Amino acid sequence: MNVTDRRAVRTAARTLVAPAALAVLATTVPQAAAHTELDTTSPAVRAALAGLPPRVTLSFSDAMTQKYSKVAVTGPDGASAAAGDPQVEGKTVSLPLDTGSPAGRYTVGYRVVSADGHPVSGSYTFTIKETGSPSPSPRAARSADATPRQPESGQAGGGSWDAGGTMLIGAGVLAVAVAAAGGFVARRRRAGRGH
Repeated sequence: MNVTDRRAVRTAARTLVAPAALAVLATTVPQAAAHTELDTTSPAVRAALAGLPPRVTLSFSDAMTQKYSKVAVTGPDGASAAAGDPQVEGKTVSLPLDTGSPAGRYTVGYRVVSADGHPVSGSYTFTIKETGSPSPSPRAARSADATPRQPESGQAGGGSWDAGGTMLIGAGVLAVAVAAAGGFVARRRRAGRGH
């Protein structure tokens, strides 16, 4: 093997290292991108209730830490409706409420950290009707207490990566890099032979 061929091989090897590293990184991203998400809320997002429930309960996809779980419920008058501190039980965070709070729109804000260190924050609203307002049917009230999540703002996380799709992208990048390196080596050989 002459000097030109050795240089071509070294250059091709250097050219392949970066795409190969990117392909490996691309296949590991799905695990890192799987963030904790809010699964359900009680009361439900945008629920209309006859009275303030004794607590707000938020259920997440991962276990939470007590130390970093913050939940606040603000009433229509801007005052806190909380009657204690947030309590964590596994994947659930609950906050006791003052059931004597006035009717109107309530905002639930939360910022929690899962056991694996992922922060999640957001907010949503629900409404307590005036006592003279017609109340929802028992079936509607039950469904309003455990509706799947759709927070209005600040939801952490986002779309999850499909591992198969990511591996295909990584394989495509690697194939392009190999083809480019092969073309480079072939040109160098032709140039070294004087063609």
